[in-house]
Amino acid sequence: MIVTDDRVALFISEKVGKPFFPPFTVMGLEKDGEIVSGVLFNMFEGEDVHVSVAGHHFPRSFLREVGRYVFDQLGCERATIITEQPHVVRLAERLGAQIEGLMRSHFGKGRDAFVVGVLADEFKFKW
Repeated sequence: MIVTDDRVALFISEKVGKPFFPPFTVMGLEKDGEIVSGVLFNMFEGEDVHVSVAGHHFPRSFLREVGRYVFDQLGCERATIITEQPHVVRLAERLGAQIEGLMRSHFGKGRDAFVVGVLADEFKFKW
C-alpha cells in the first residue's frame, strides 16, 4: 500500500543516516504495517526536484506513481537522485537515468554519493 505520512521520512532518514528538514513530500510502500521502501522529494526548483530513496521493494506500480508525481503533478523536466547505494543507482538506470557525477563525503567522511538524473522524456515507466 502506498503511504505518504511521516513514517516514510523517518525510514529514509534512518536508512541514509541523514536528517531531512521540511519542506518535503514523501511516498512510501507499507507492507504488514512496516515501511519497506520510500522516496523523499525535496529541493523543488521548478524544473528539478531532488529525490532521496531507501529500501529494496520498488514495484512498477509504485515507480509509475513516483513518475506521475514528479513529471505530471510537479511538472518537472528532471529528477535528481543522490545516493550512496549501488542498488538505487541500478534501479534509477532501469528507469532511464544516467550517472552524472559523484559528491565526495556527502553522507559523511568517506561516504560518497552518486548523482543520478532522469529526464521526463527518458523515464521508462510511462503511465
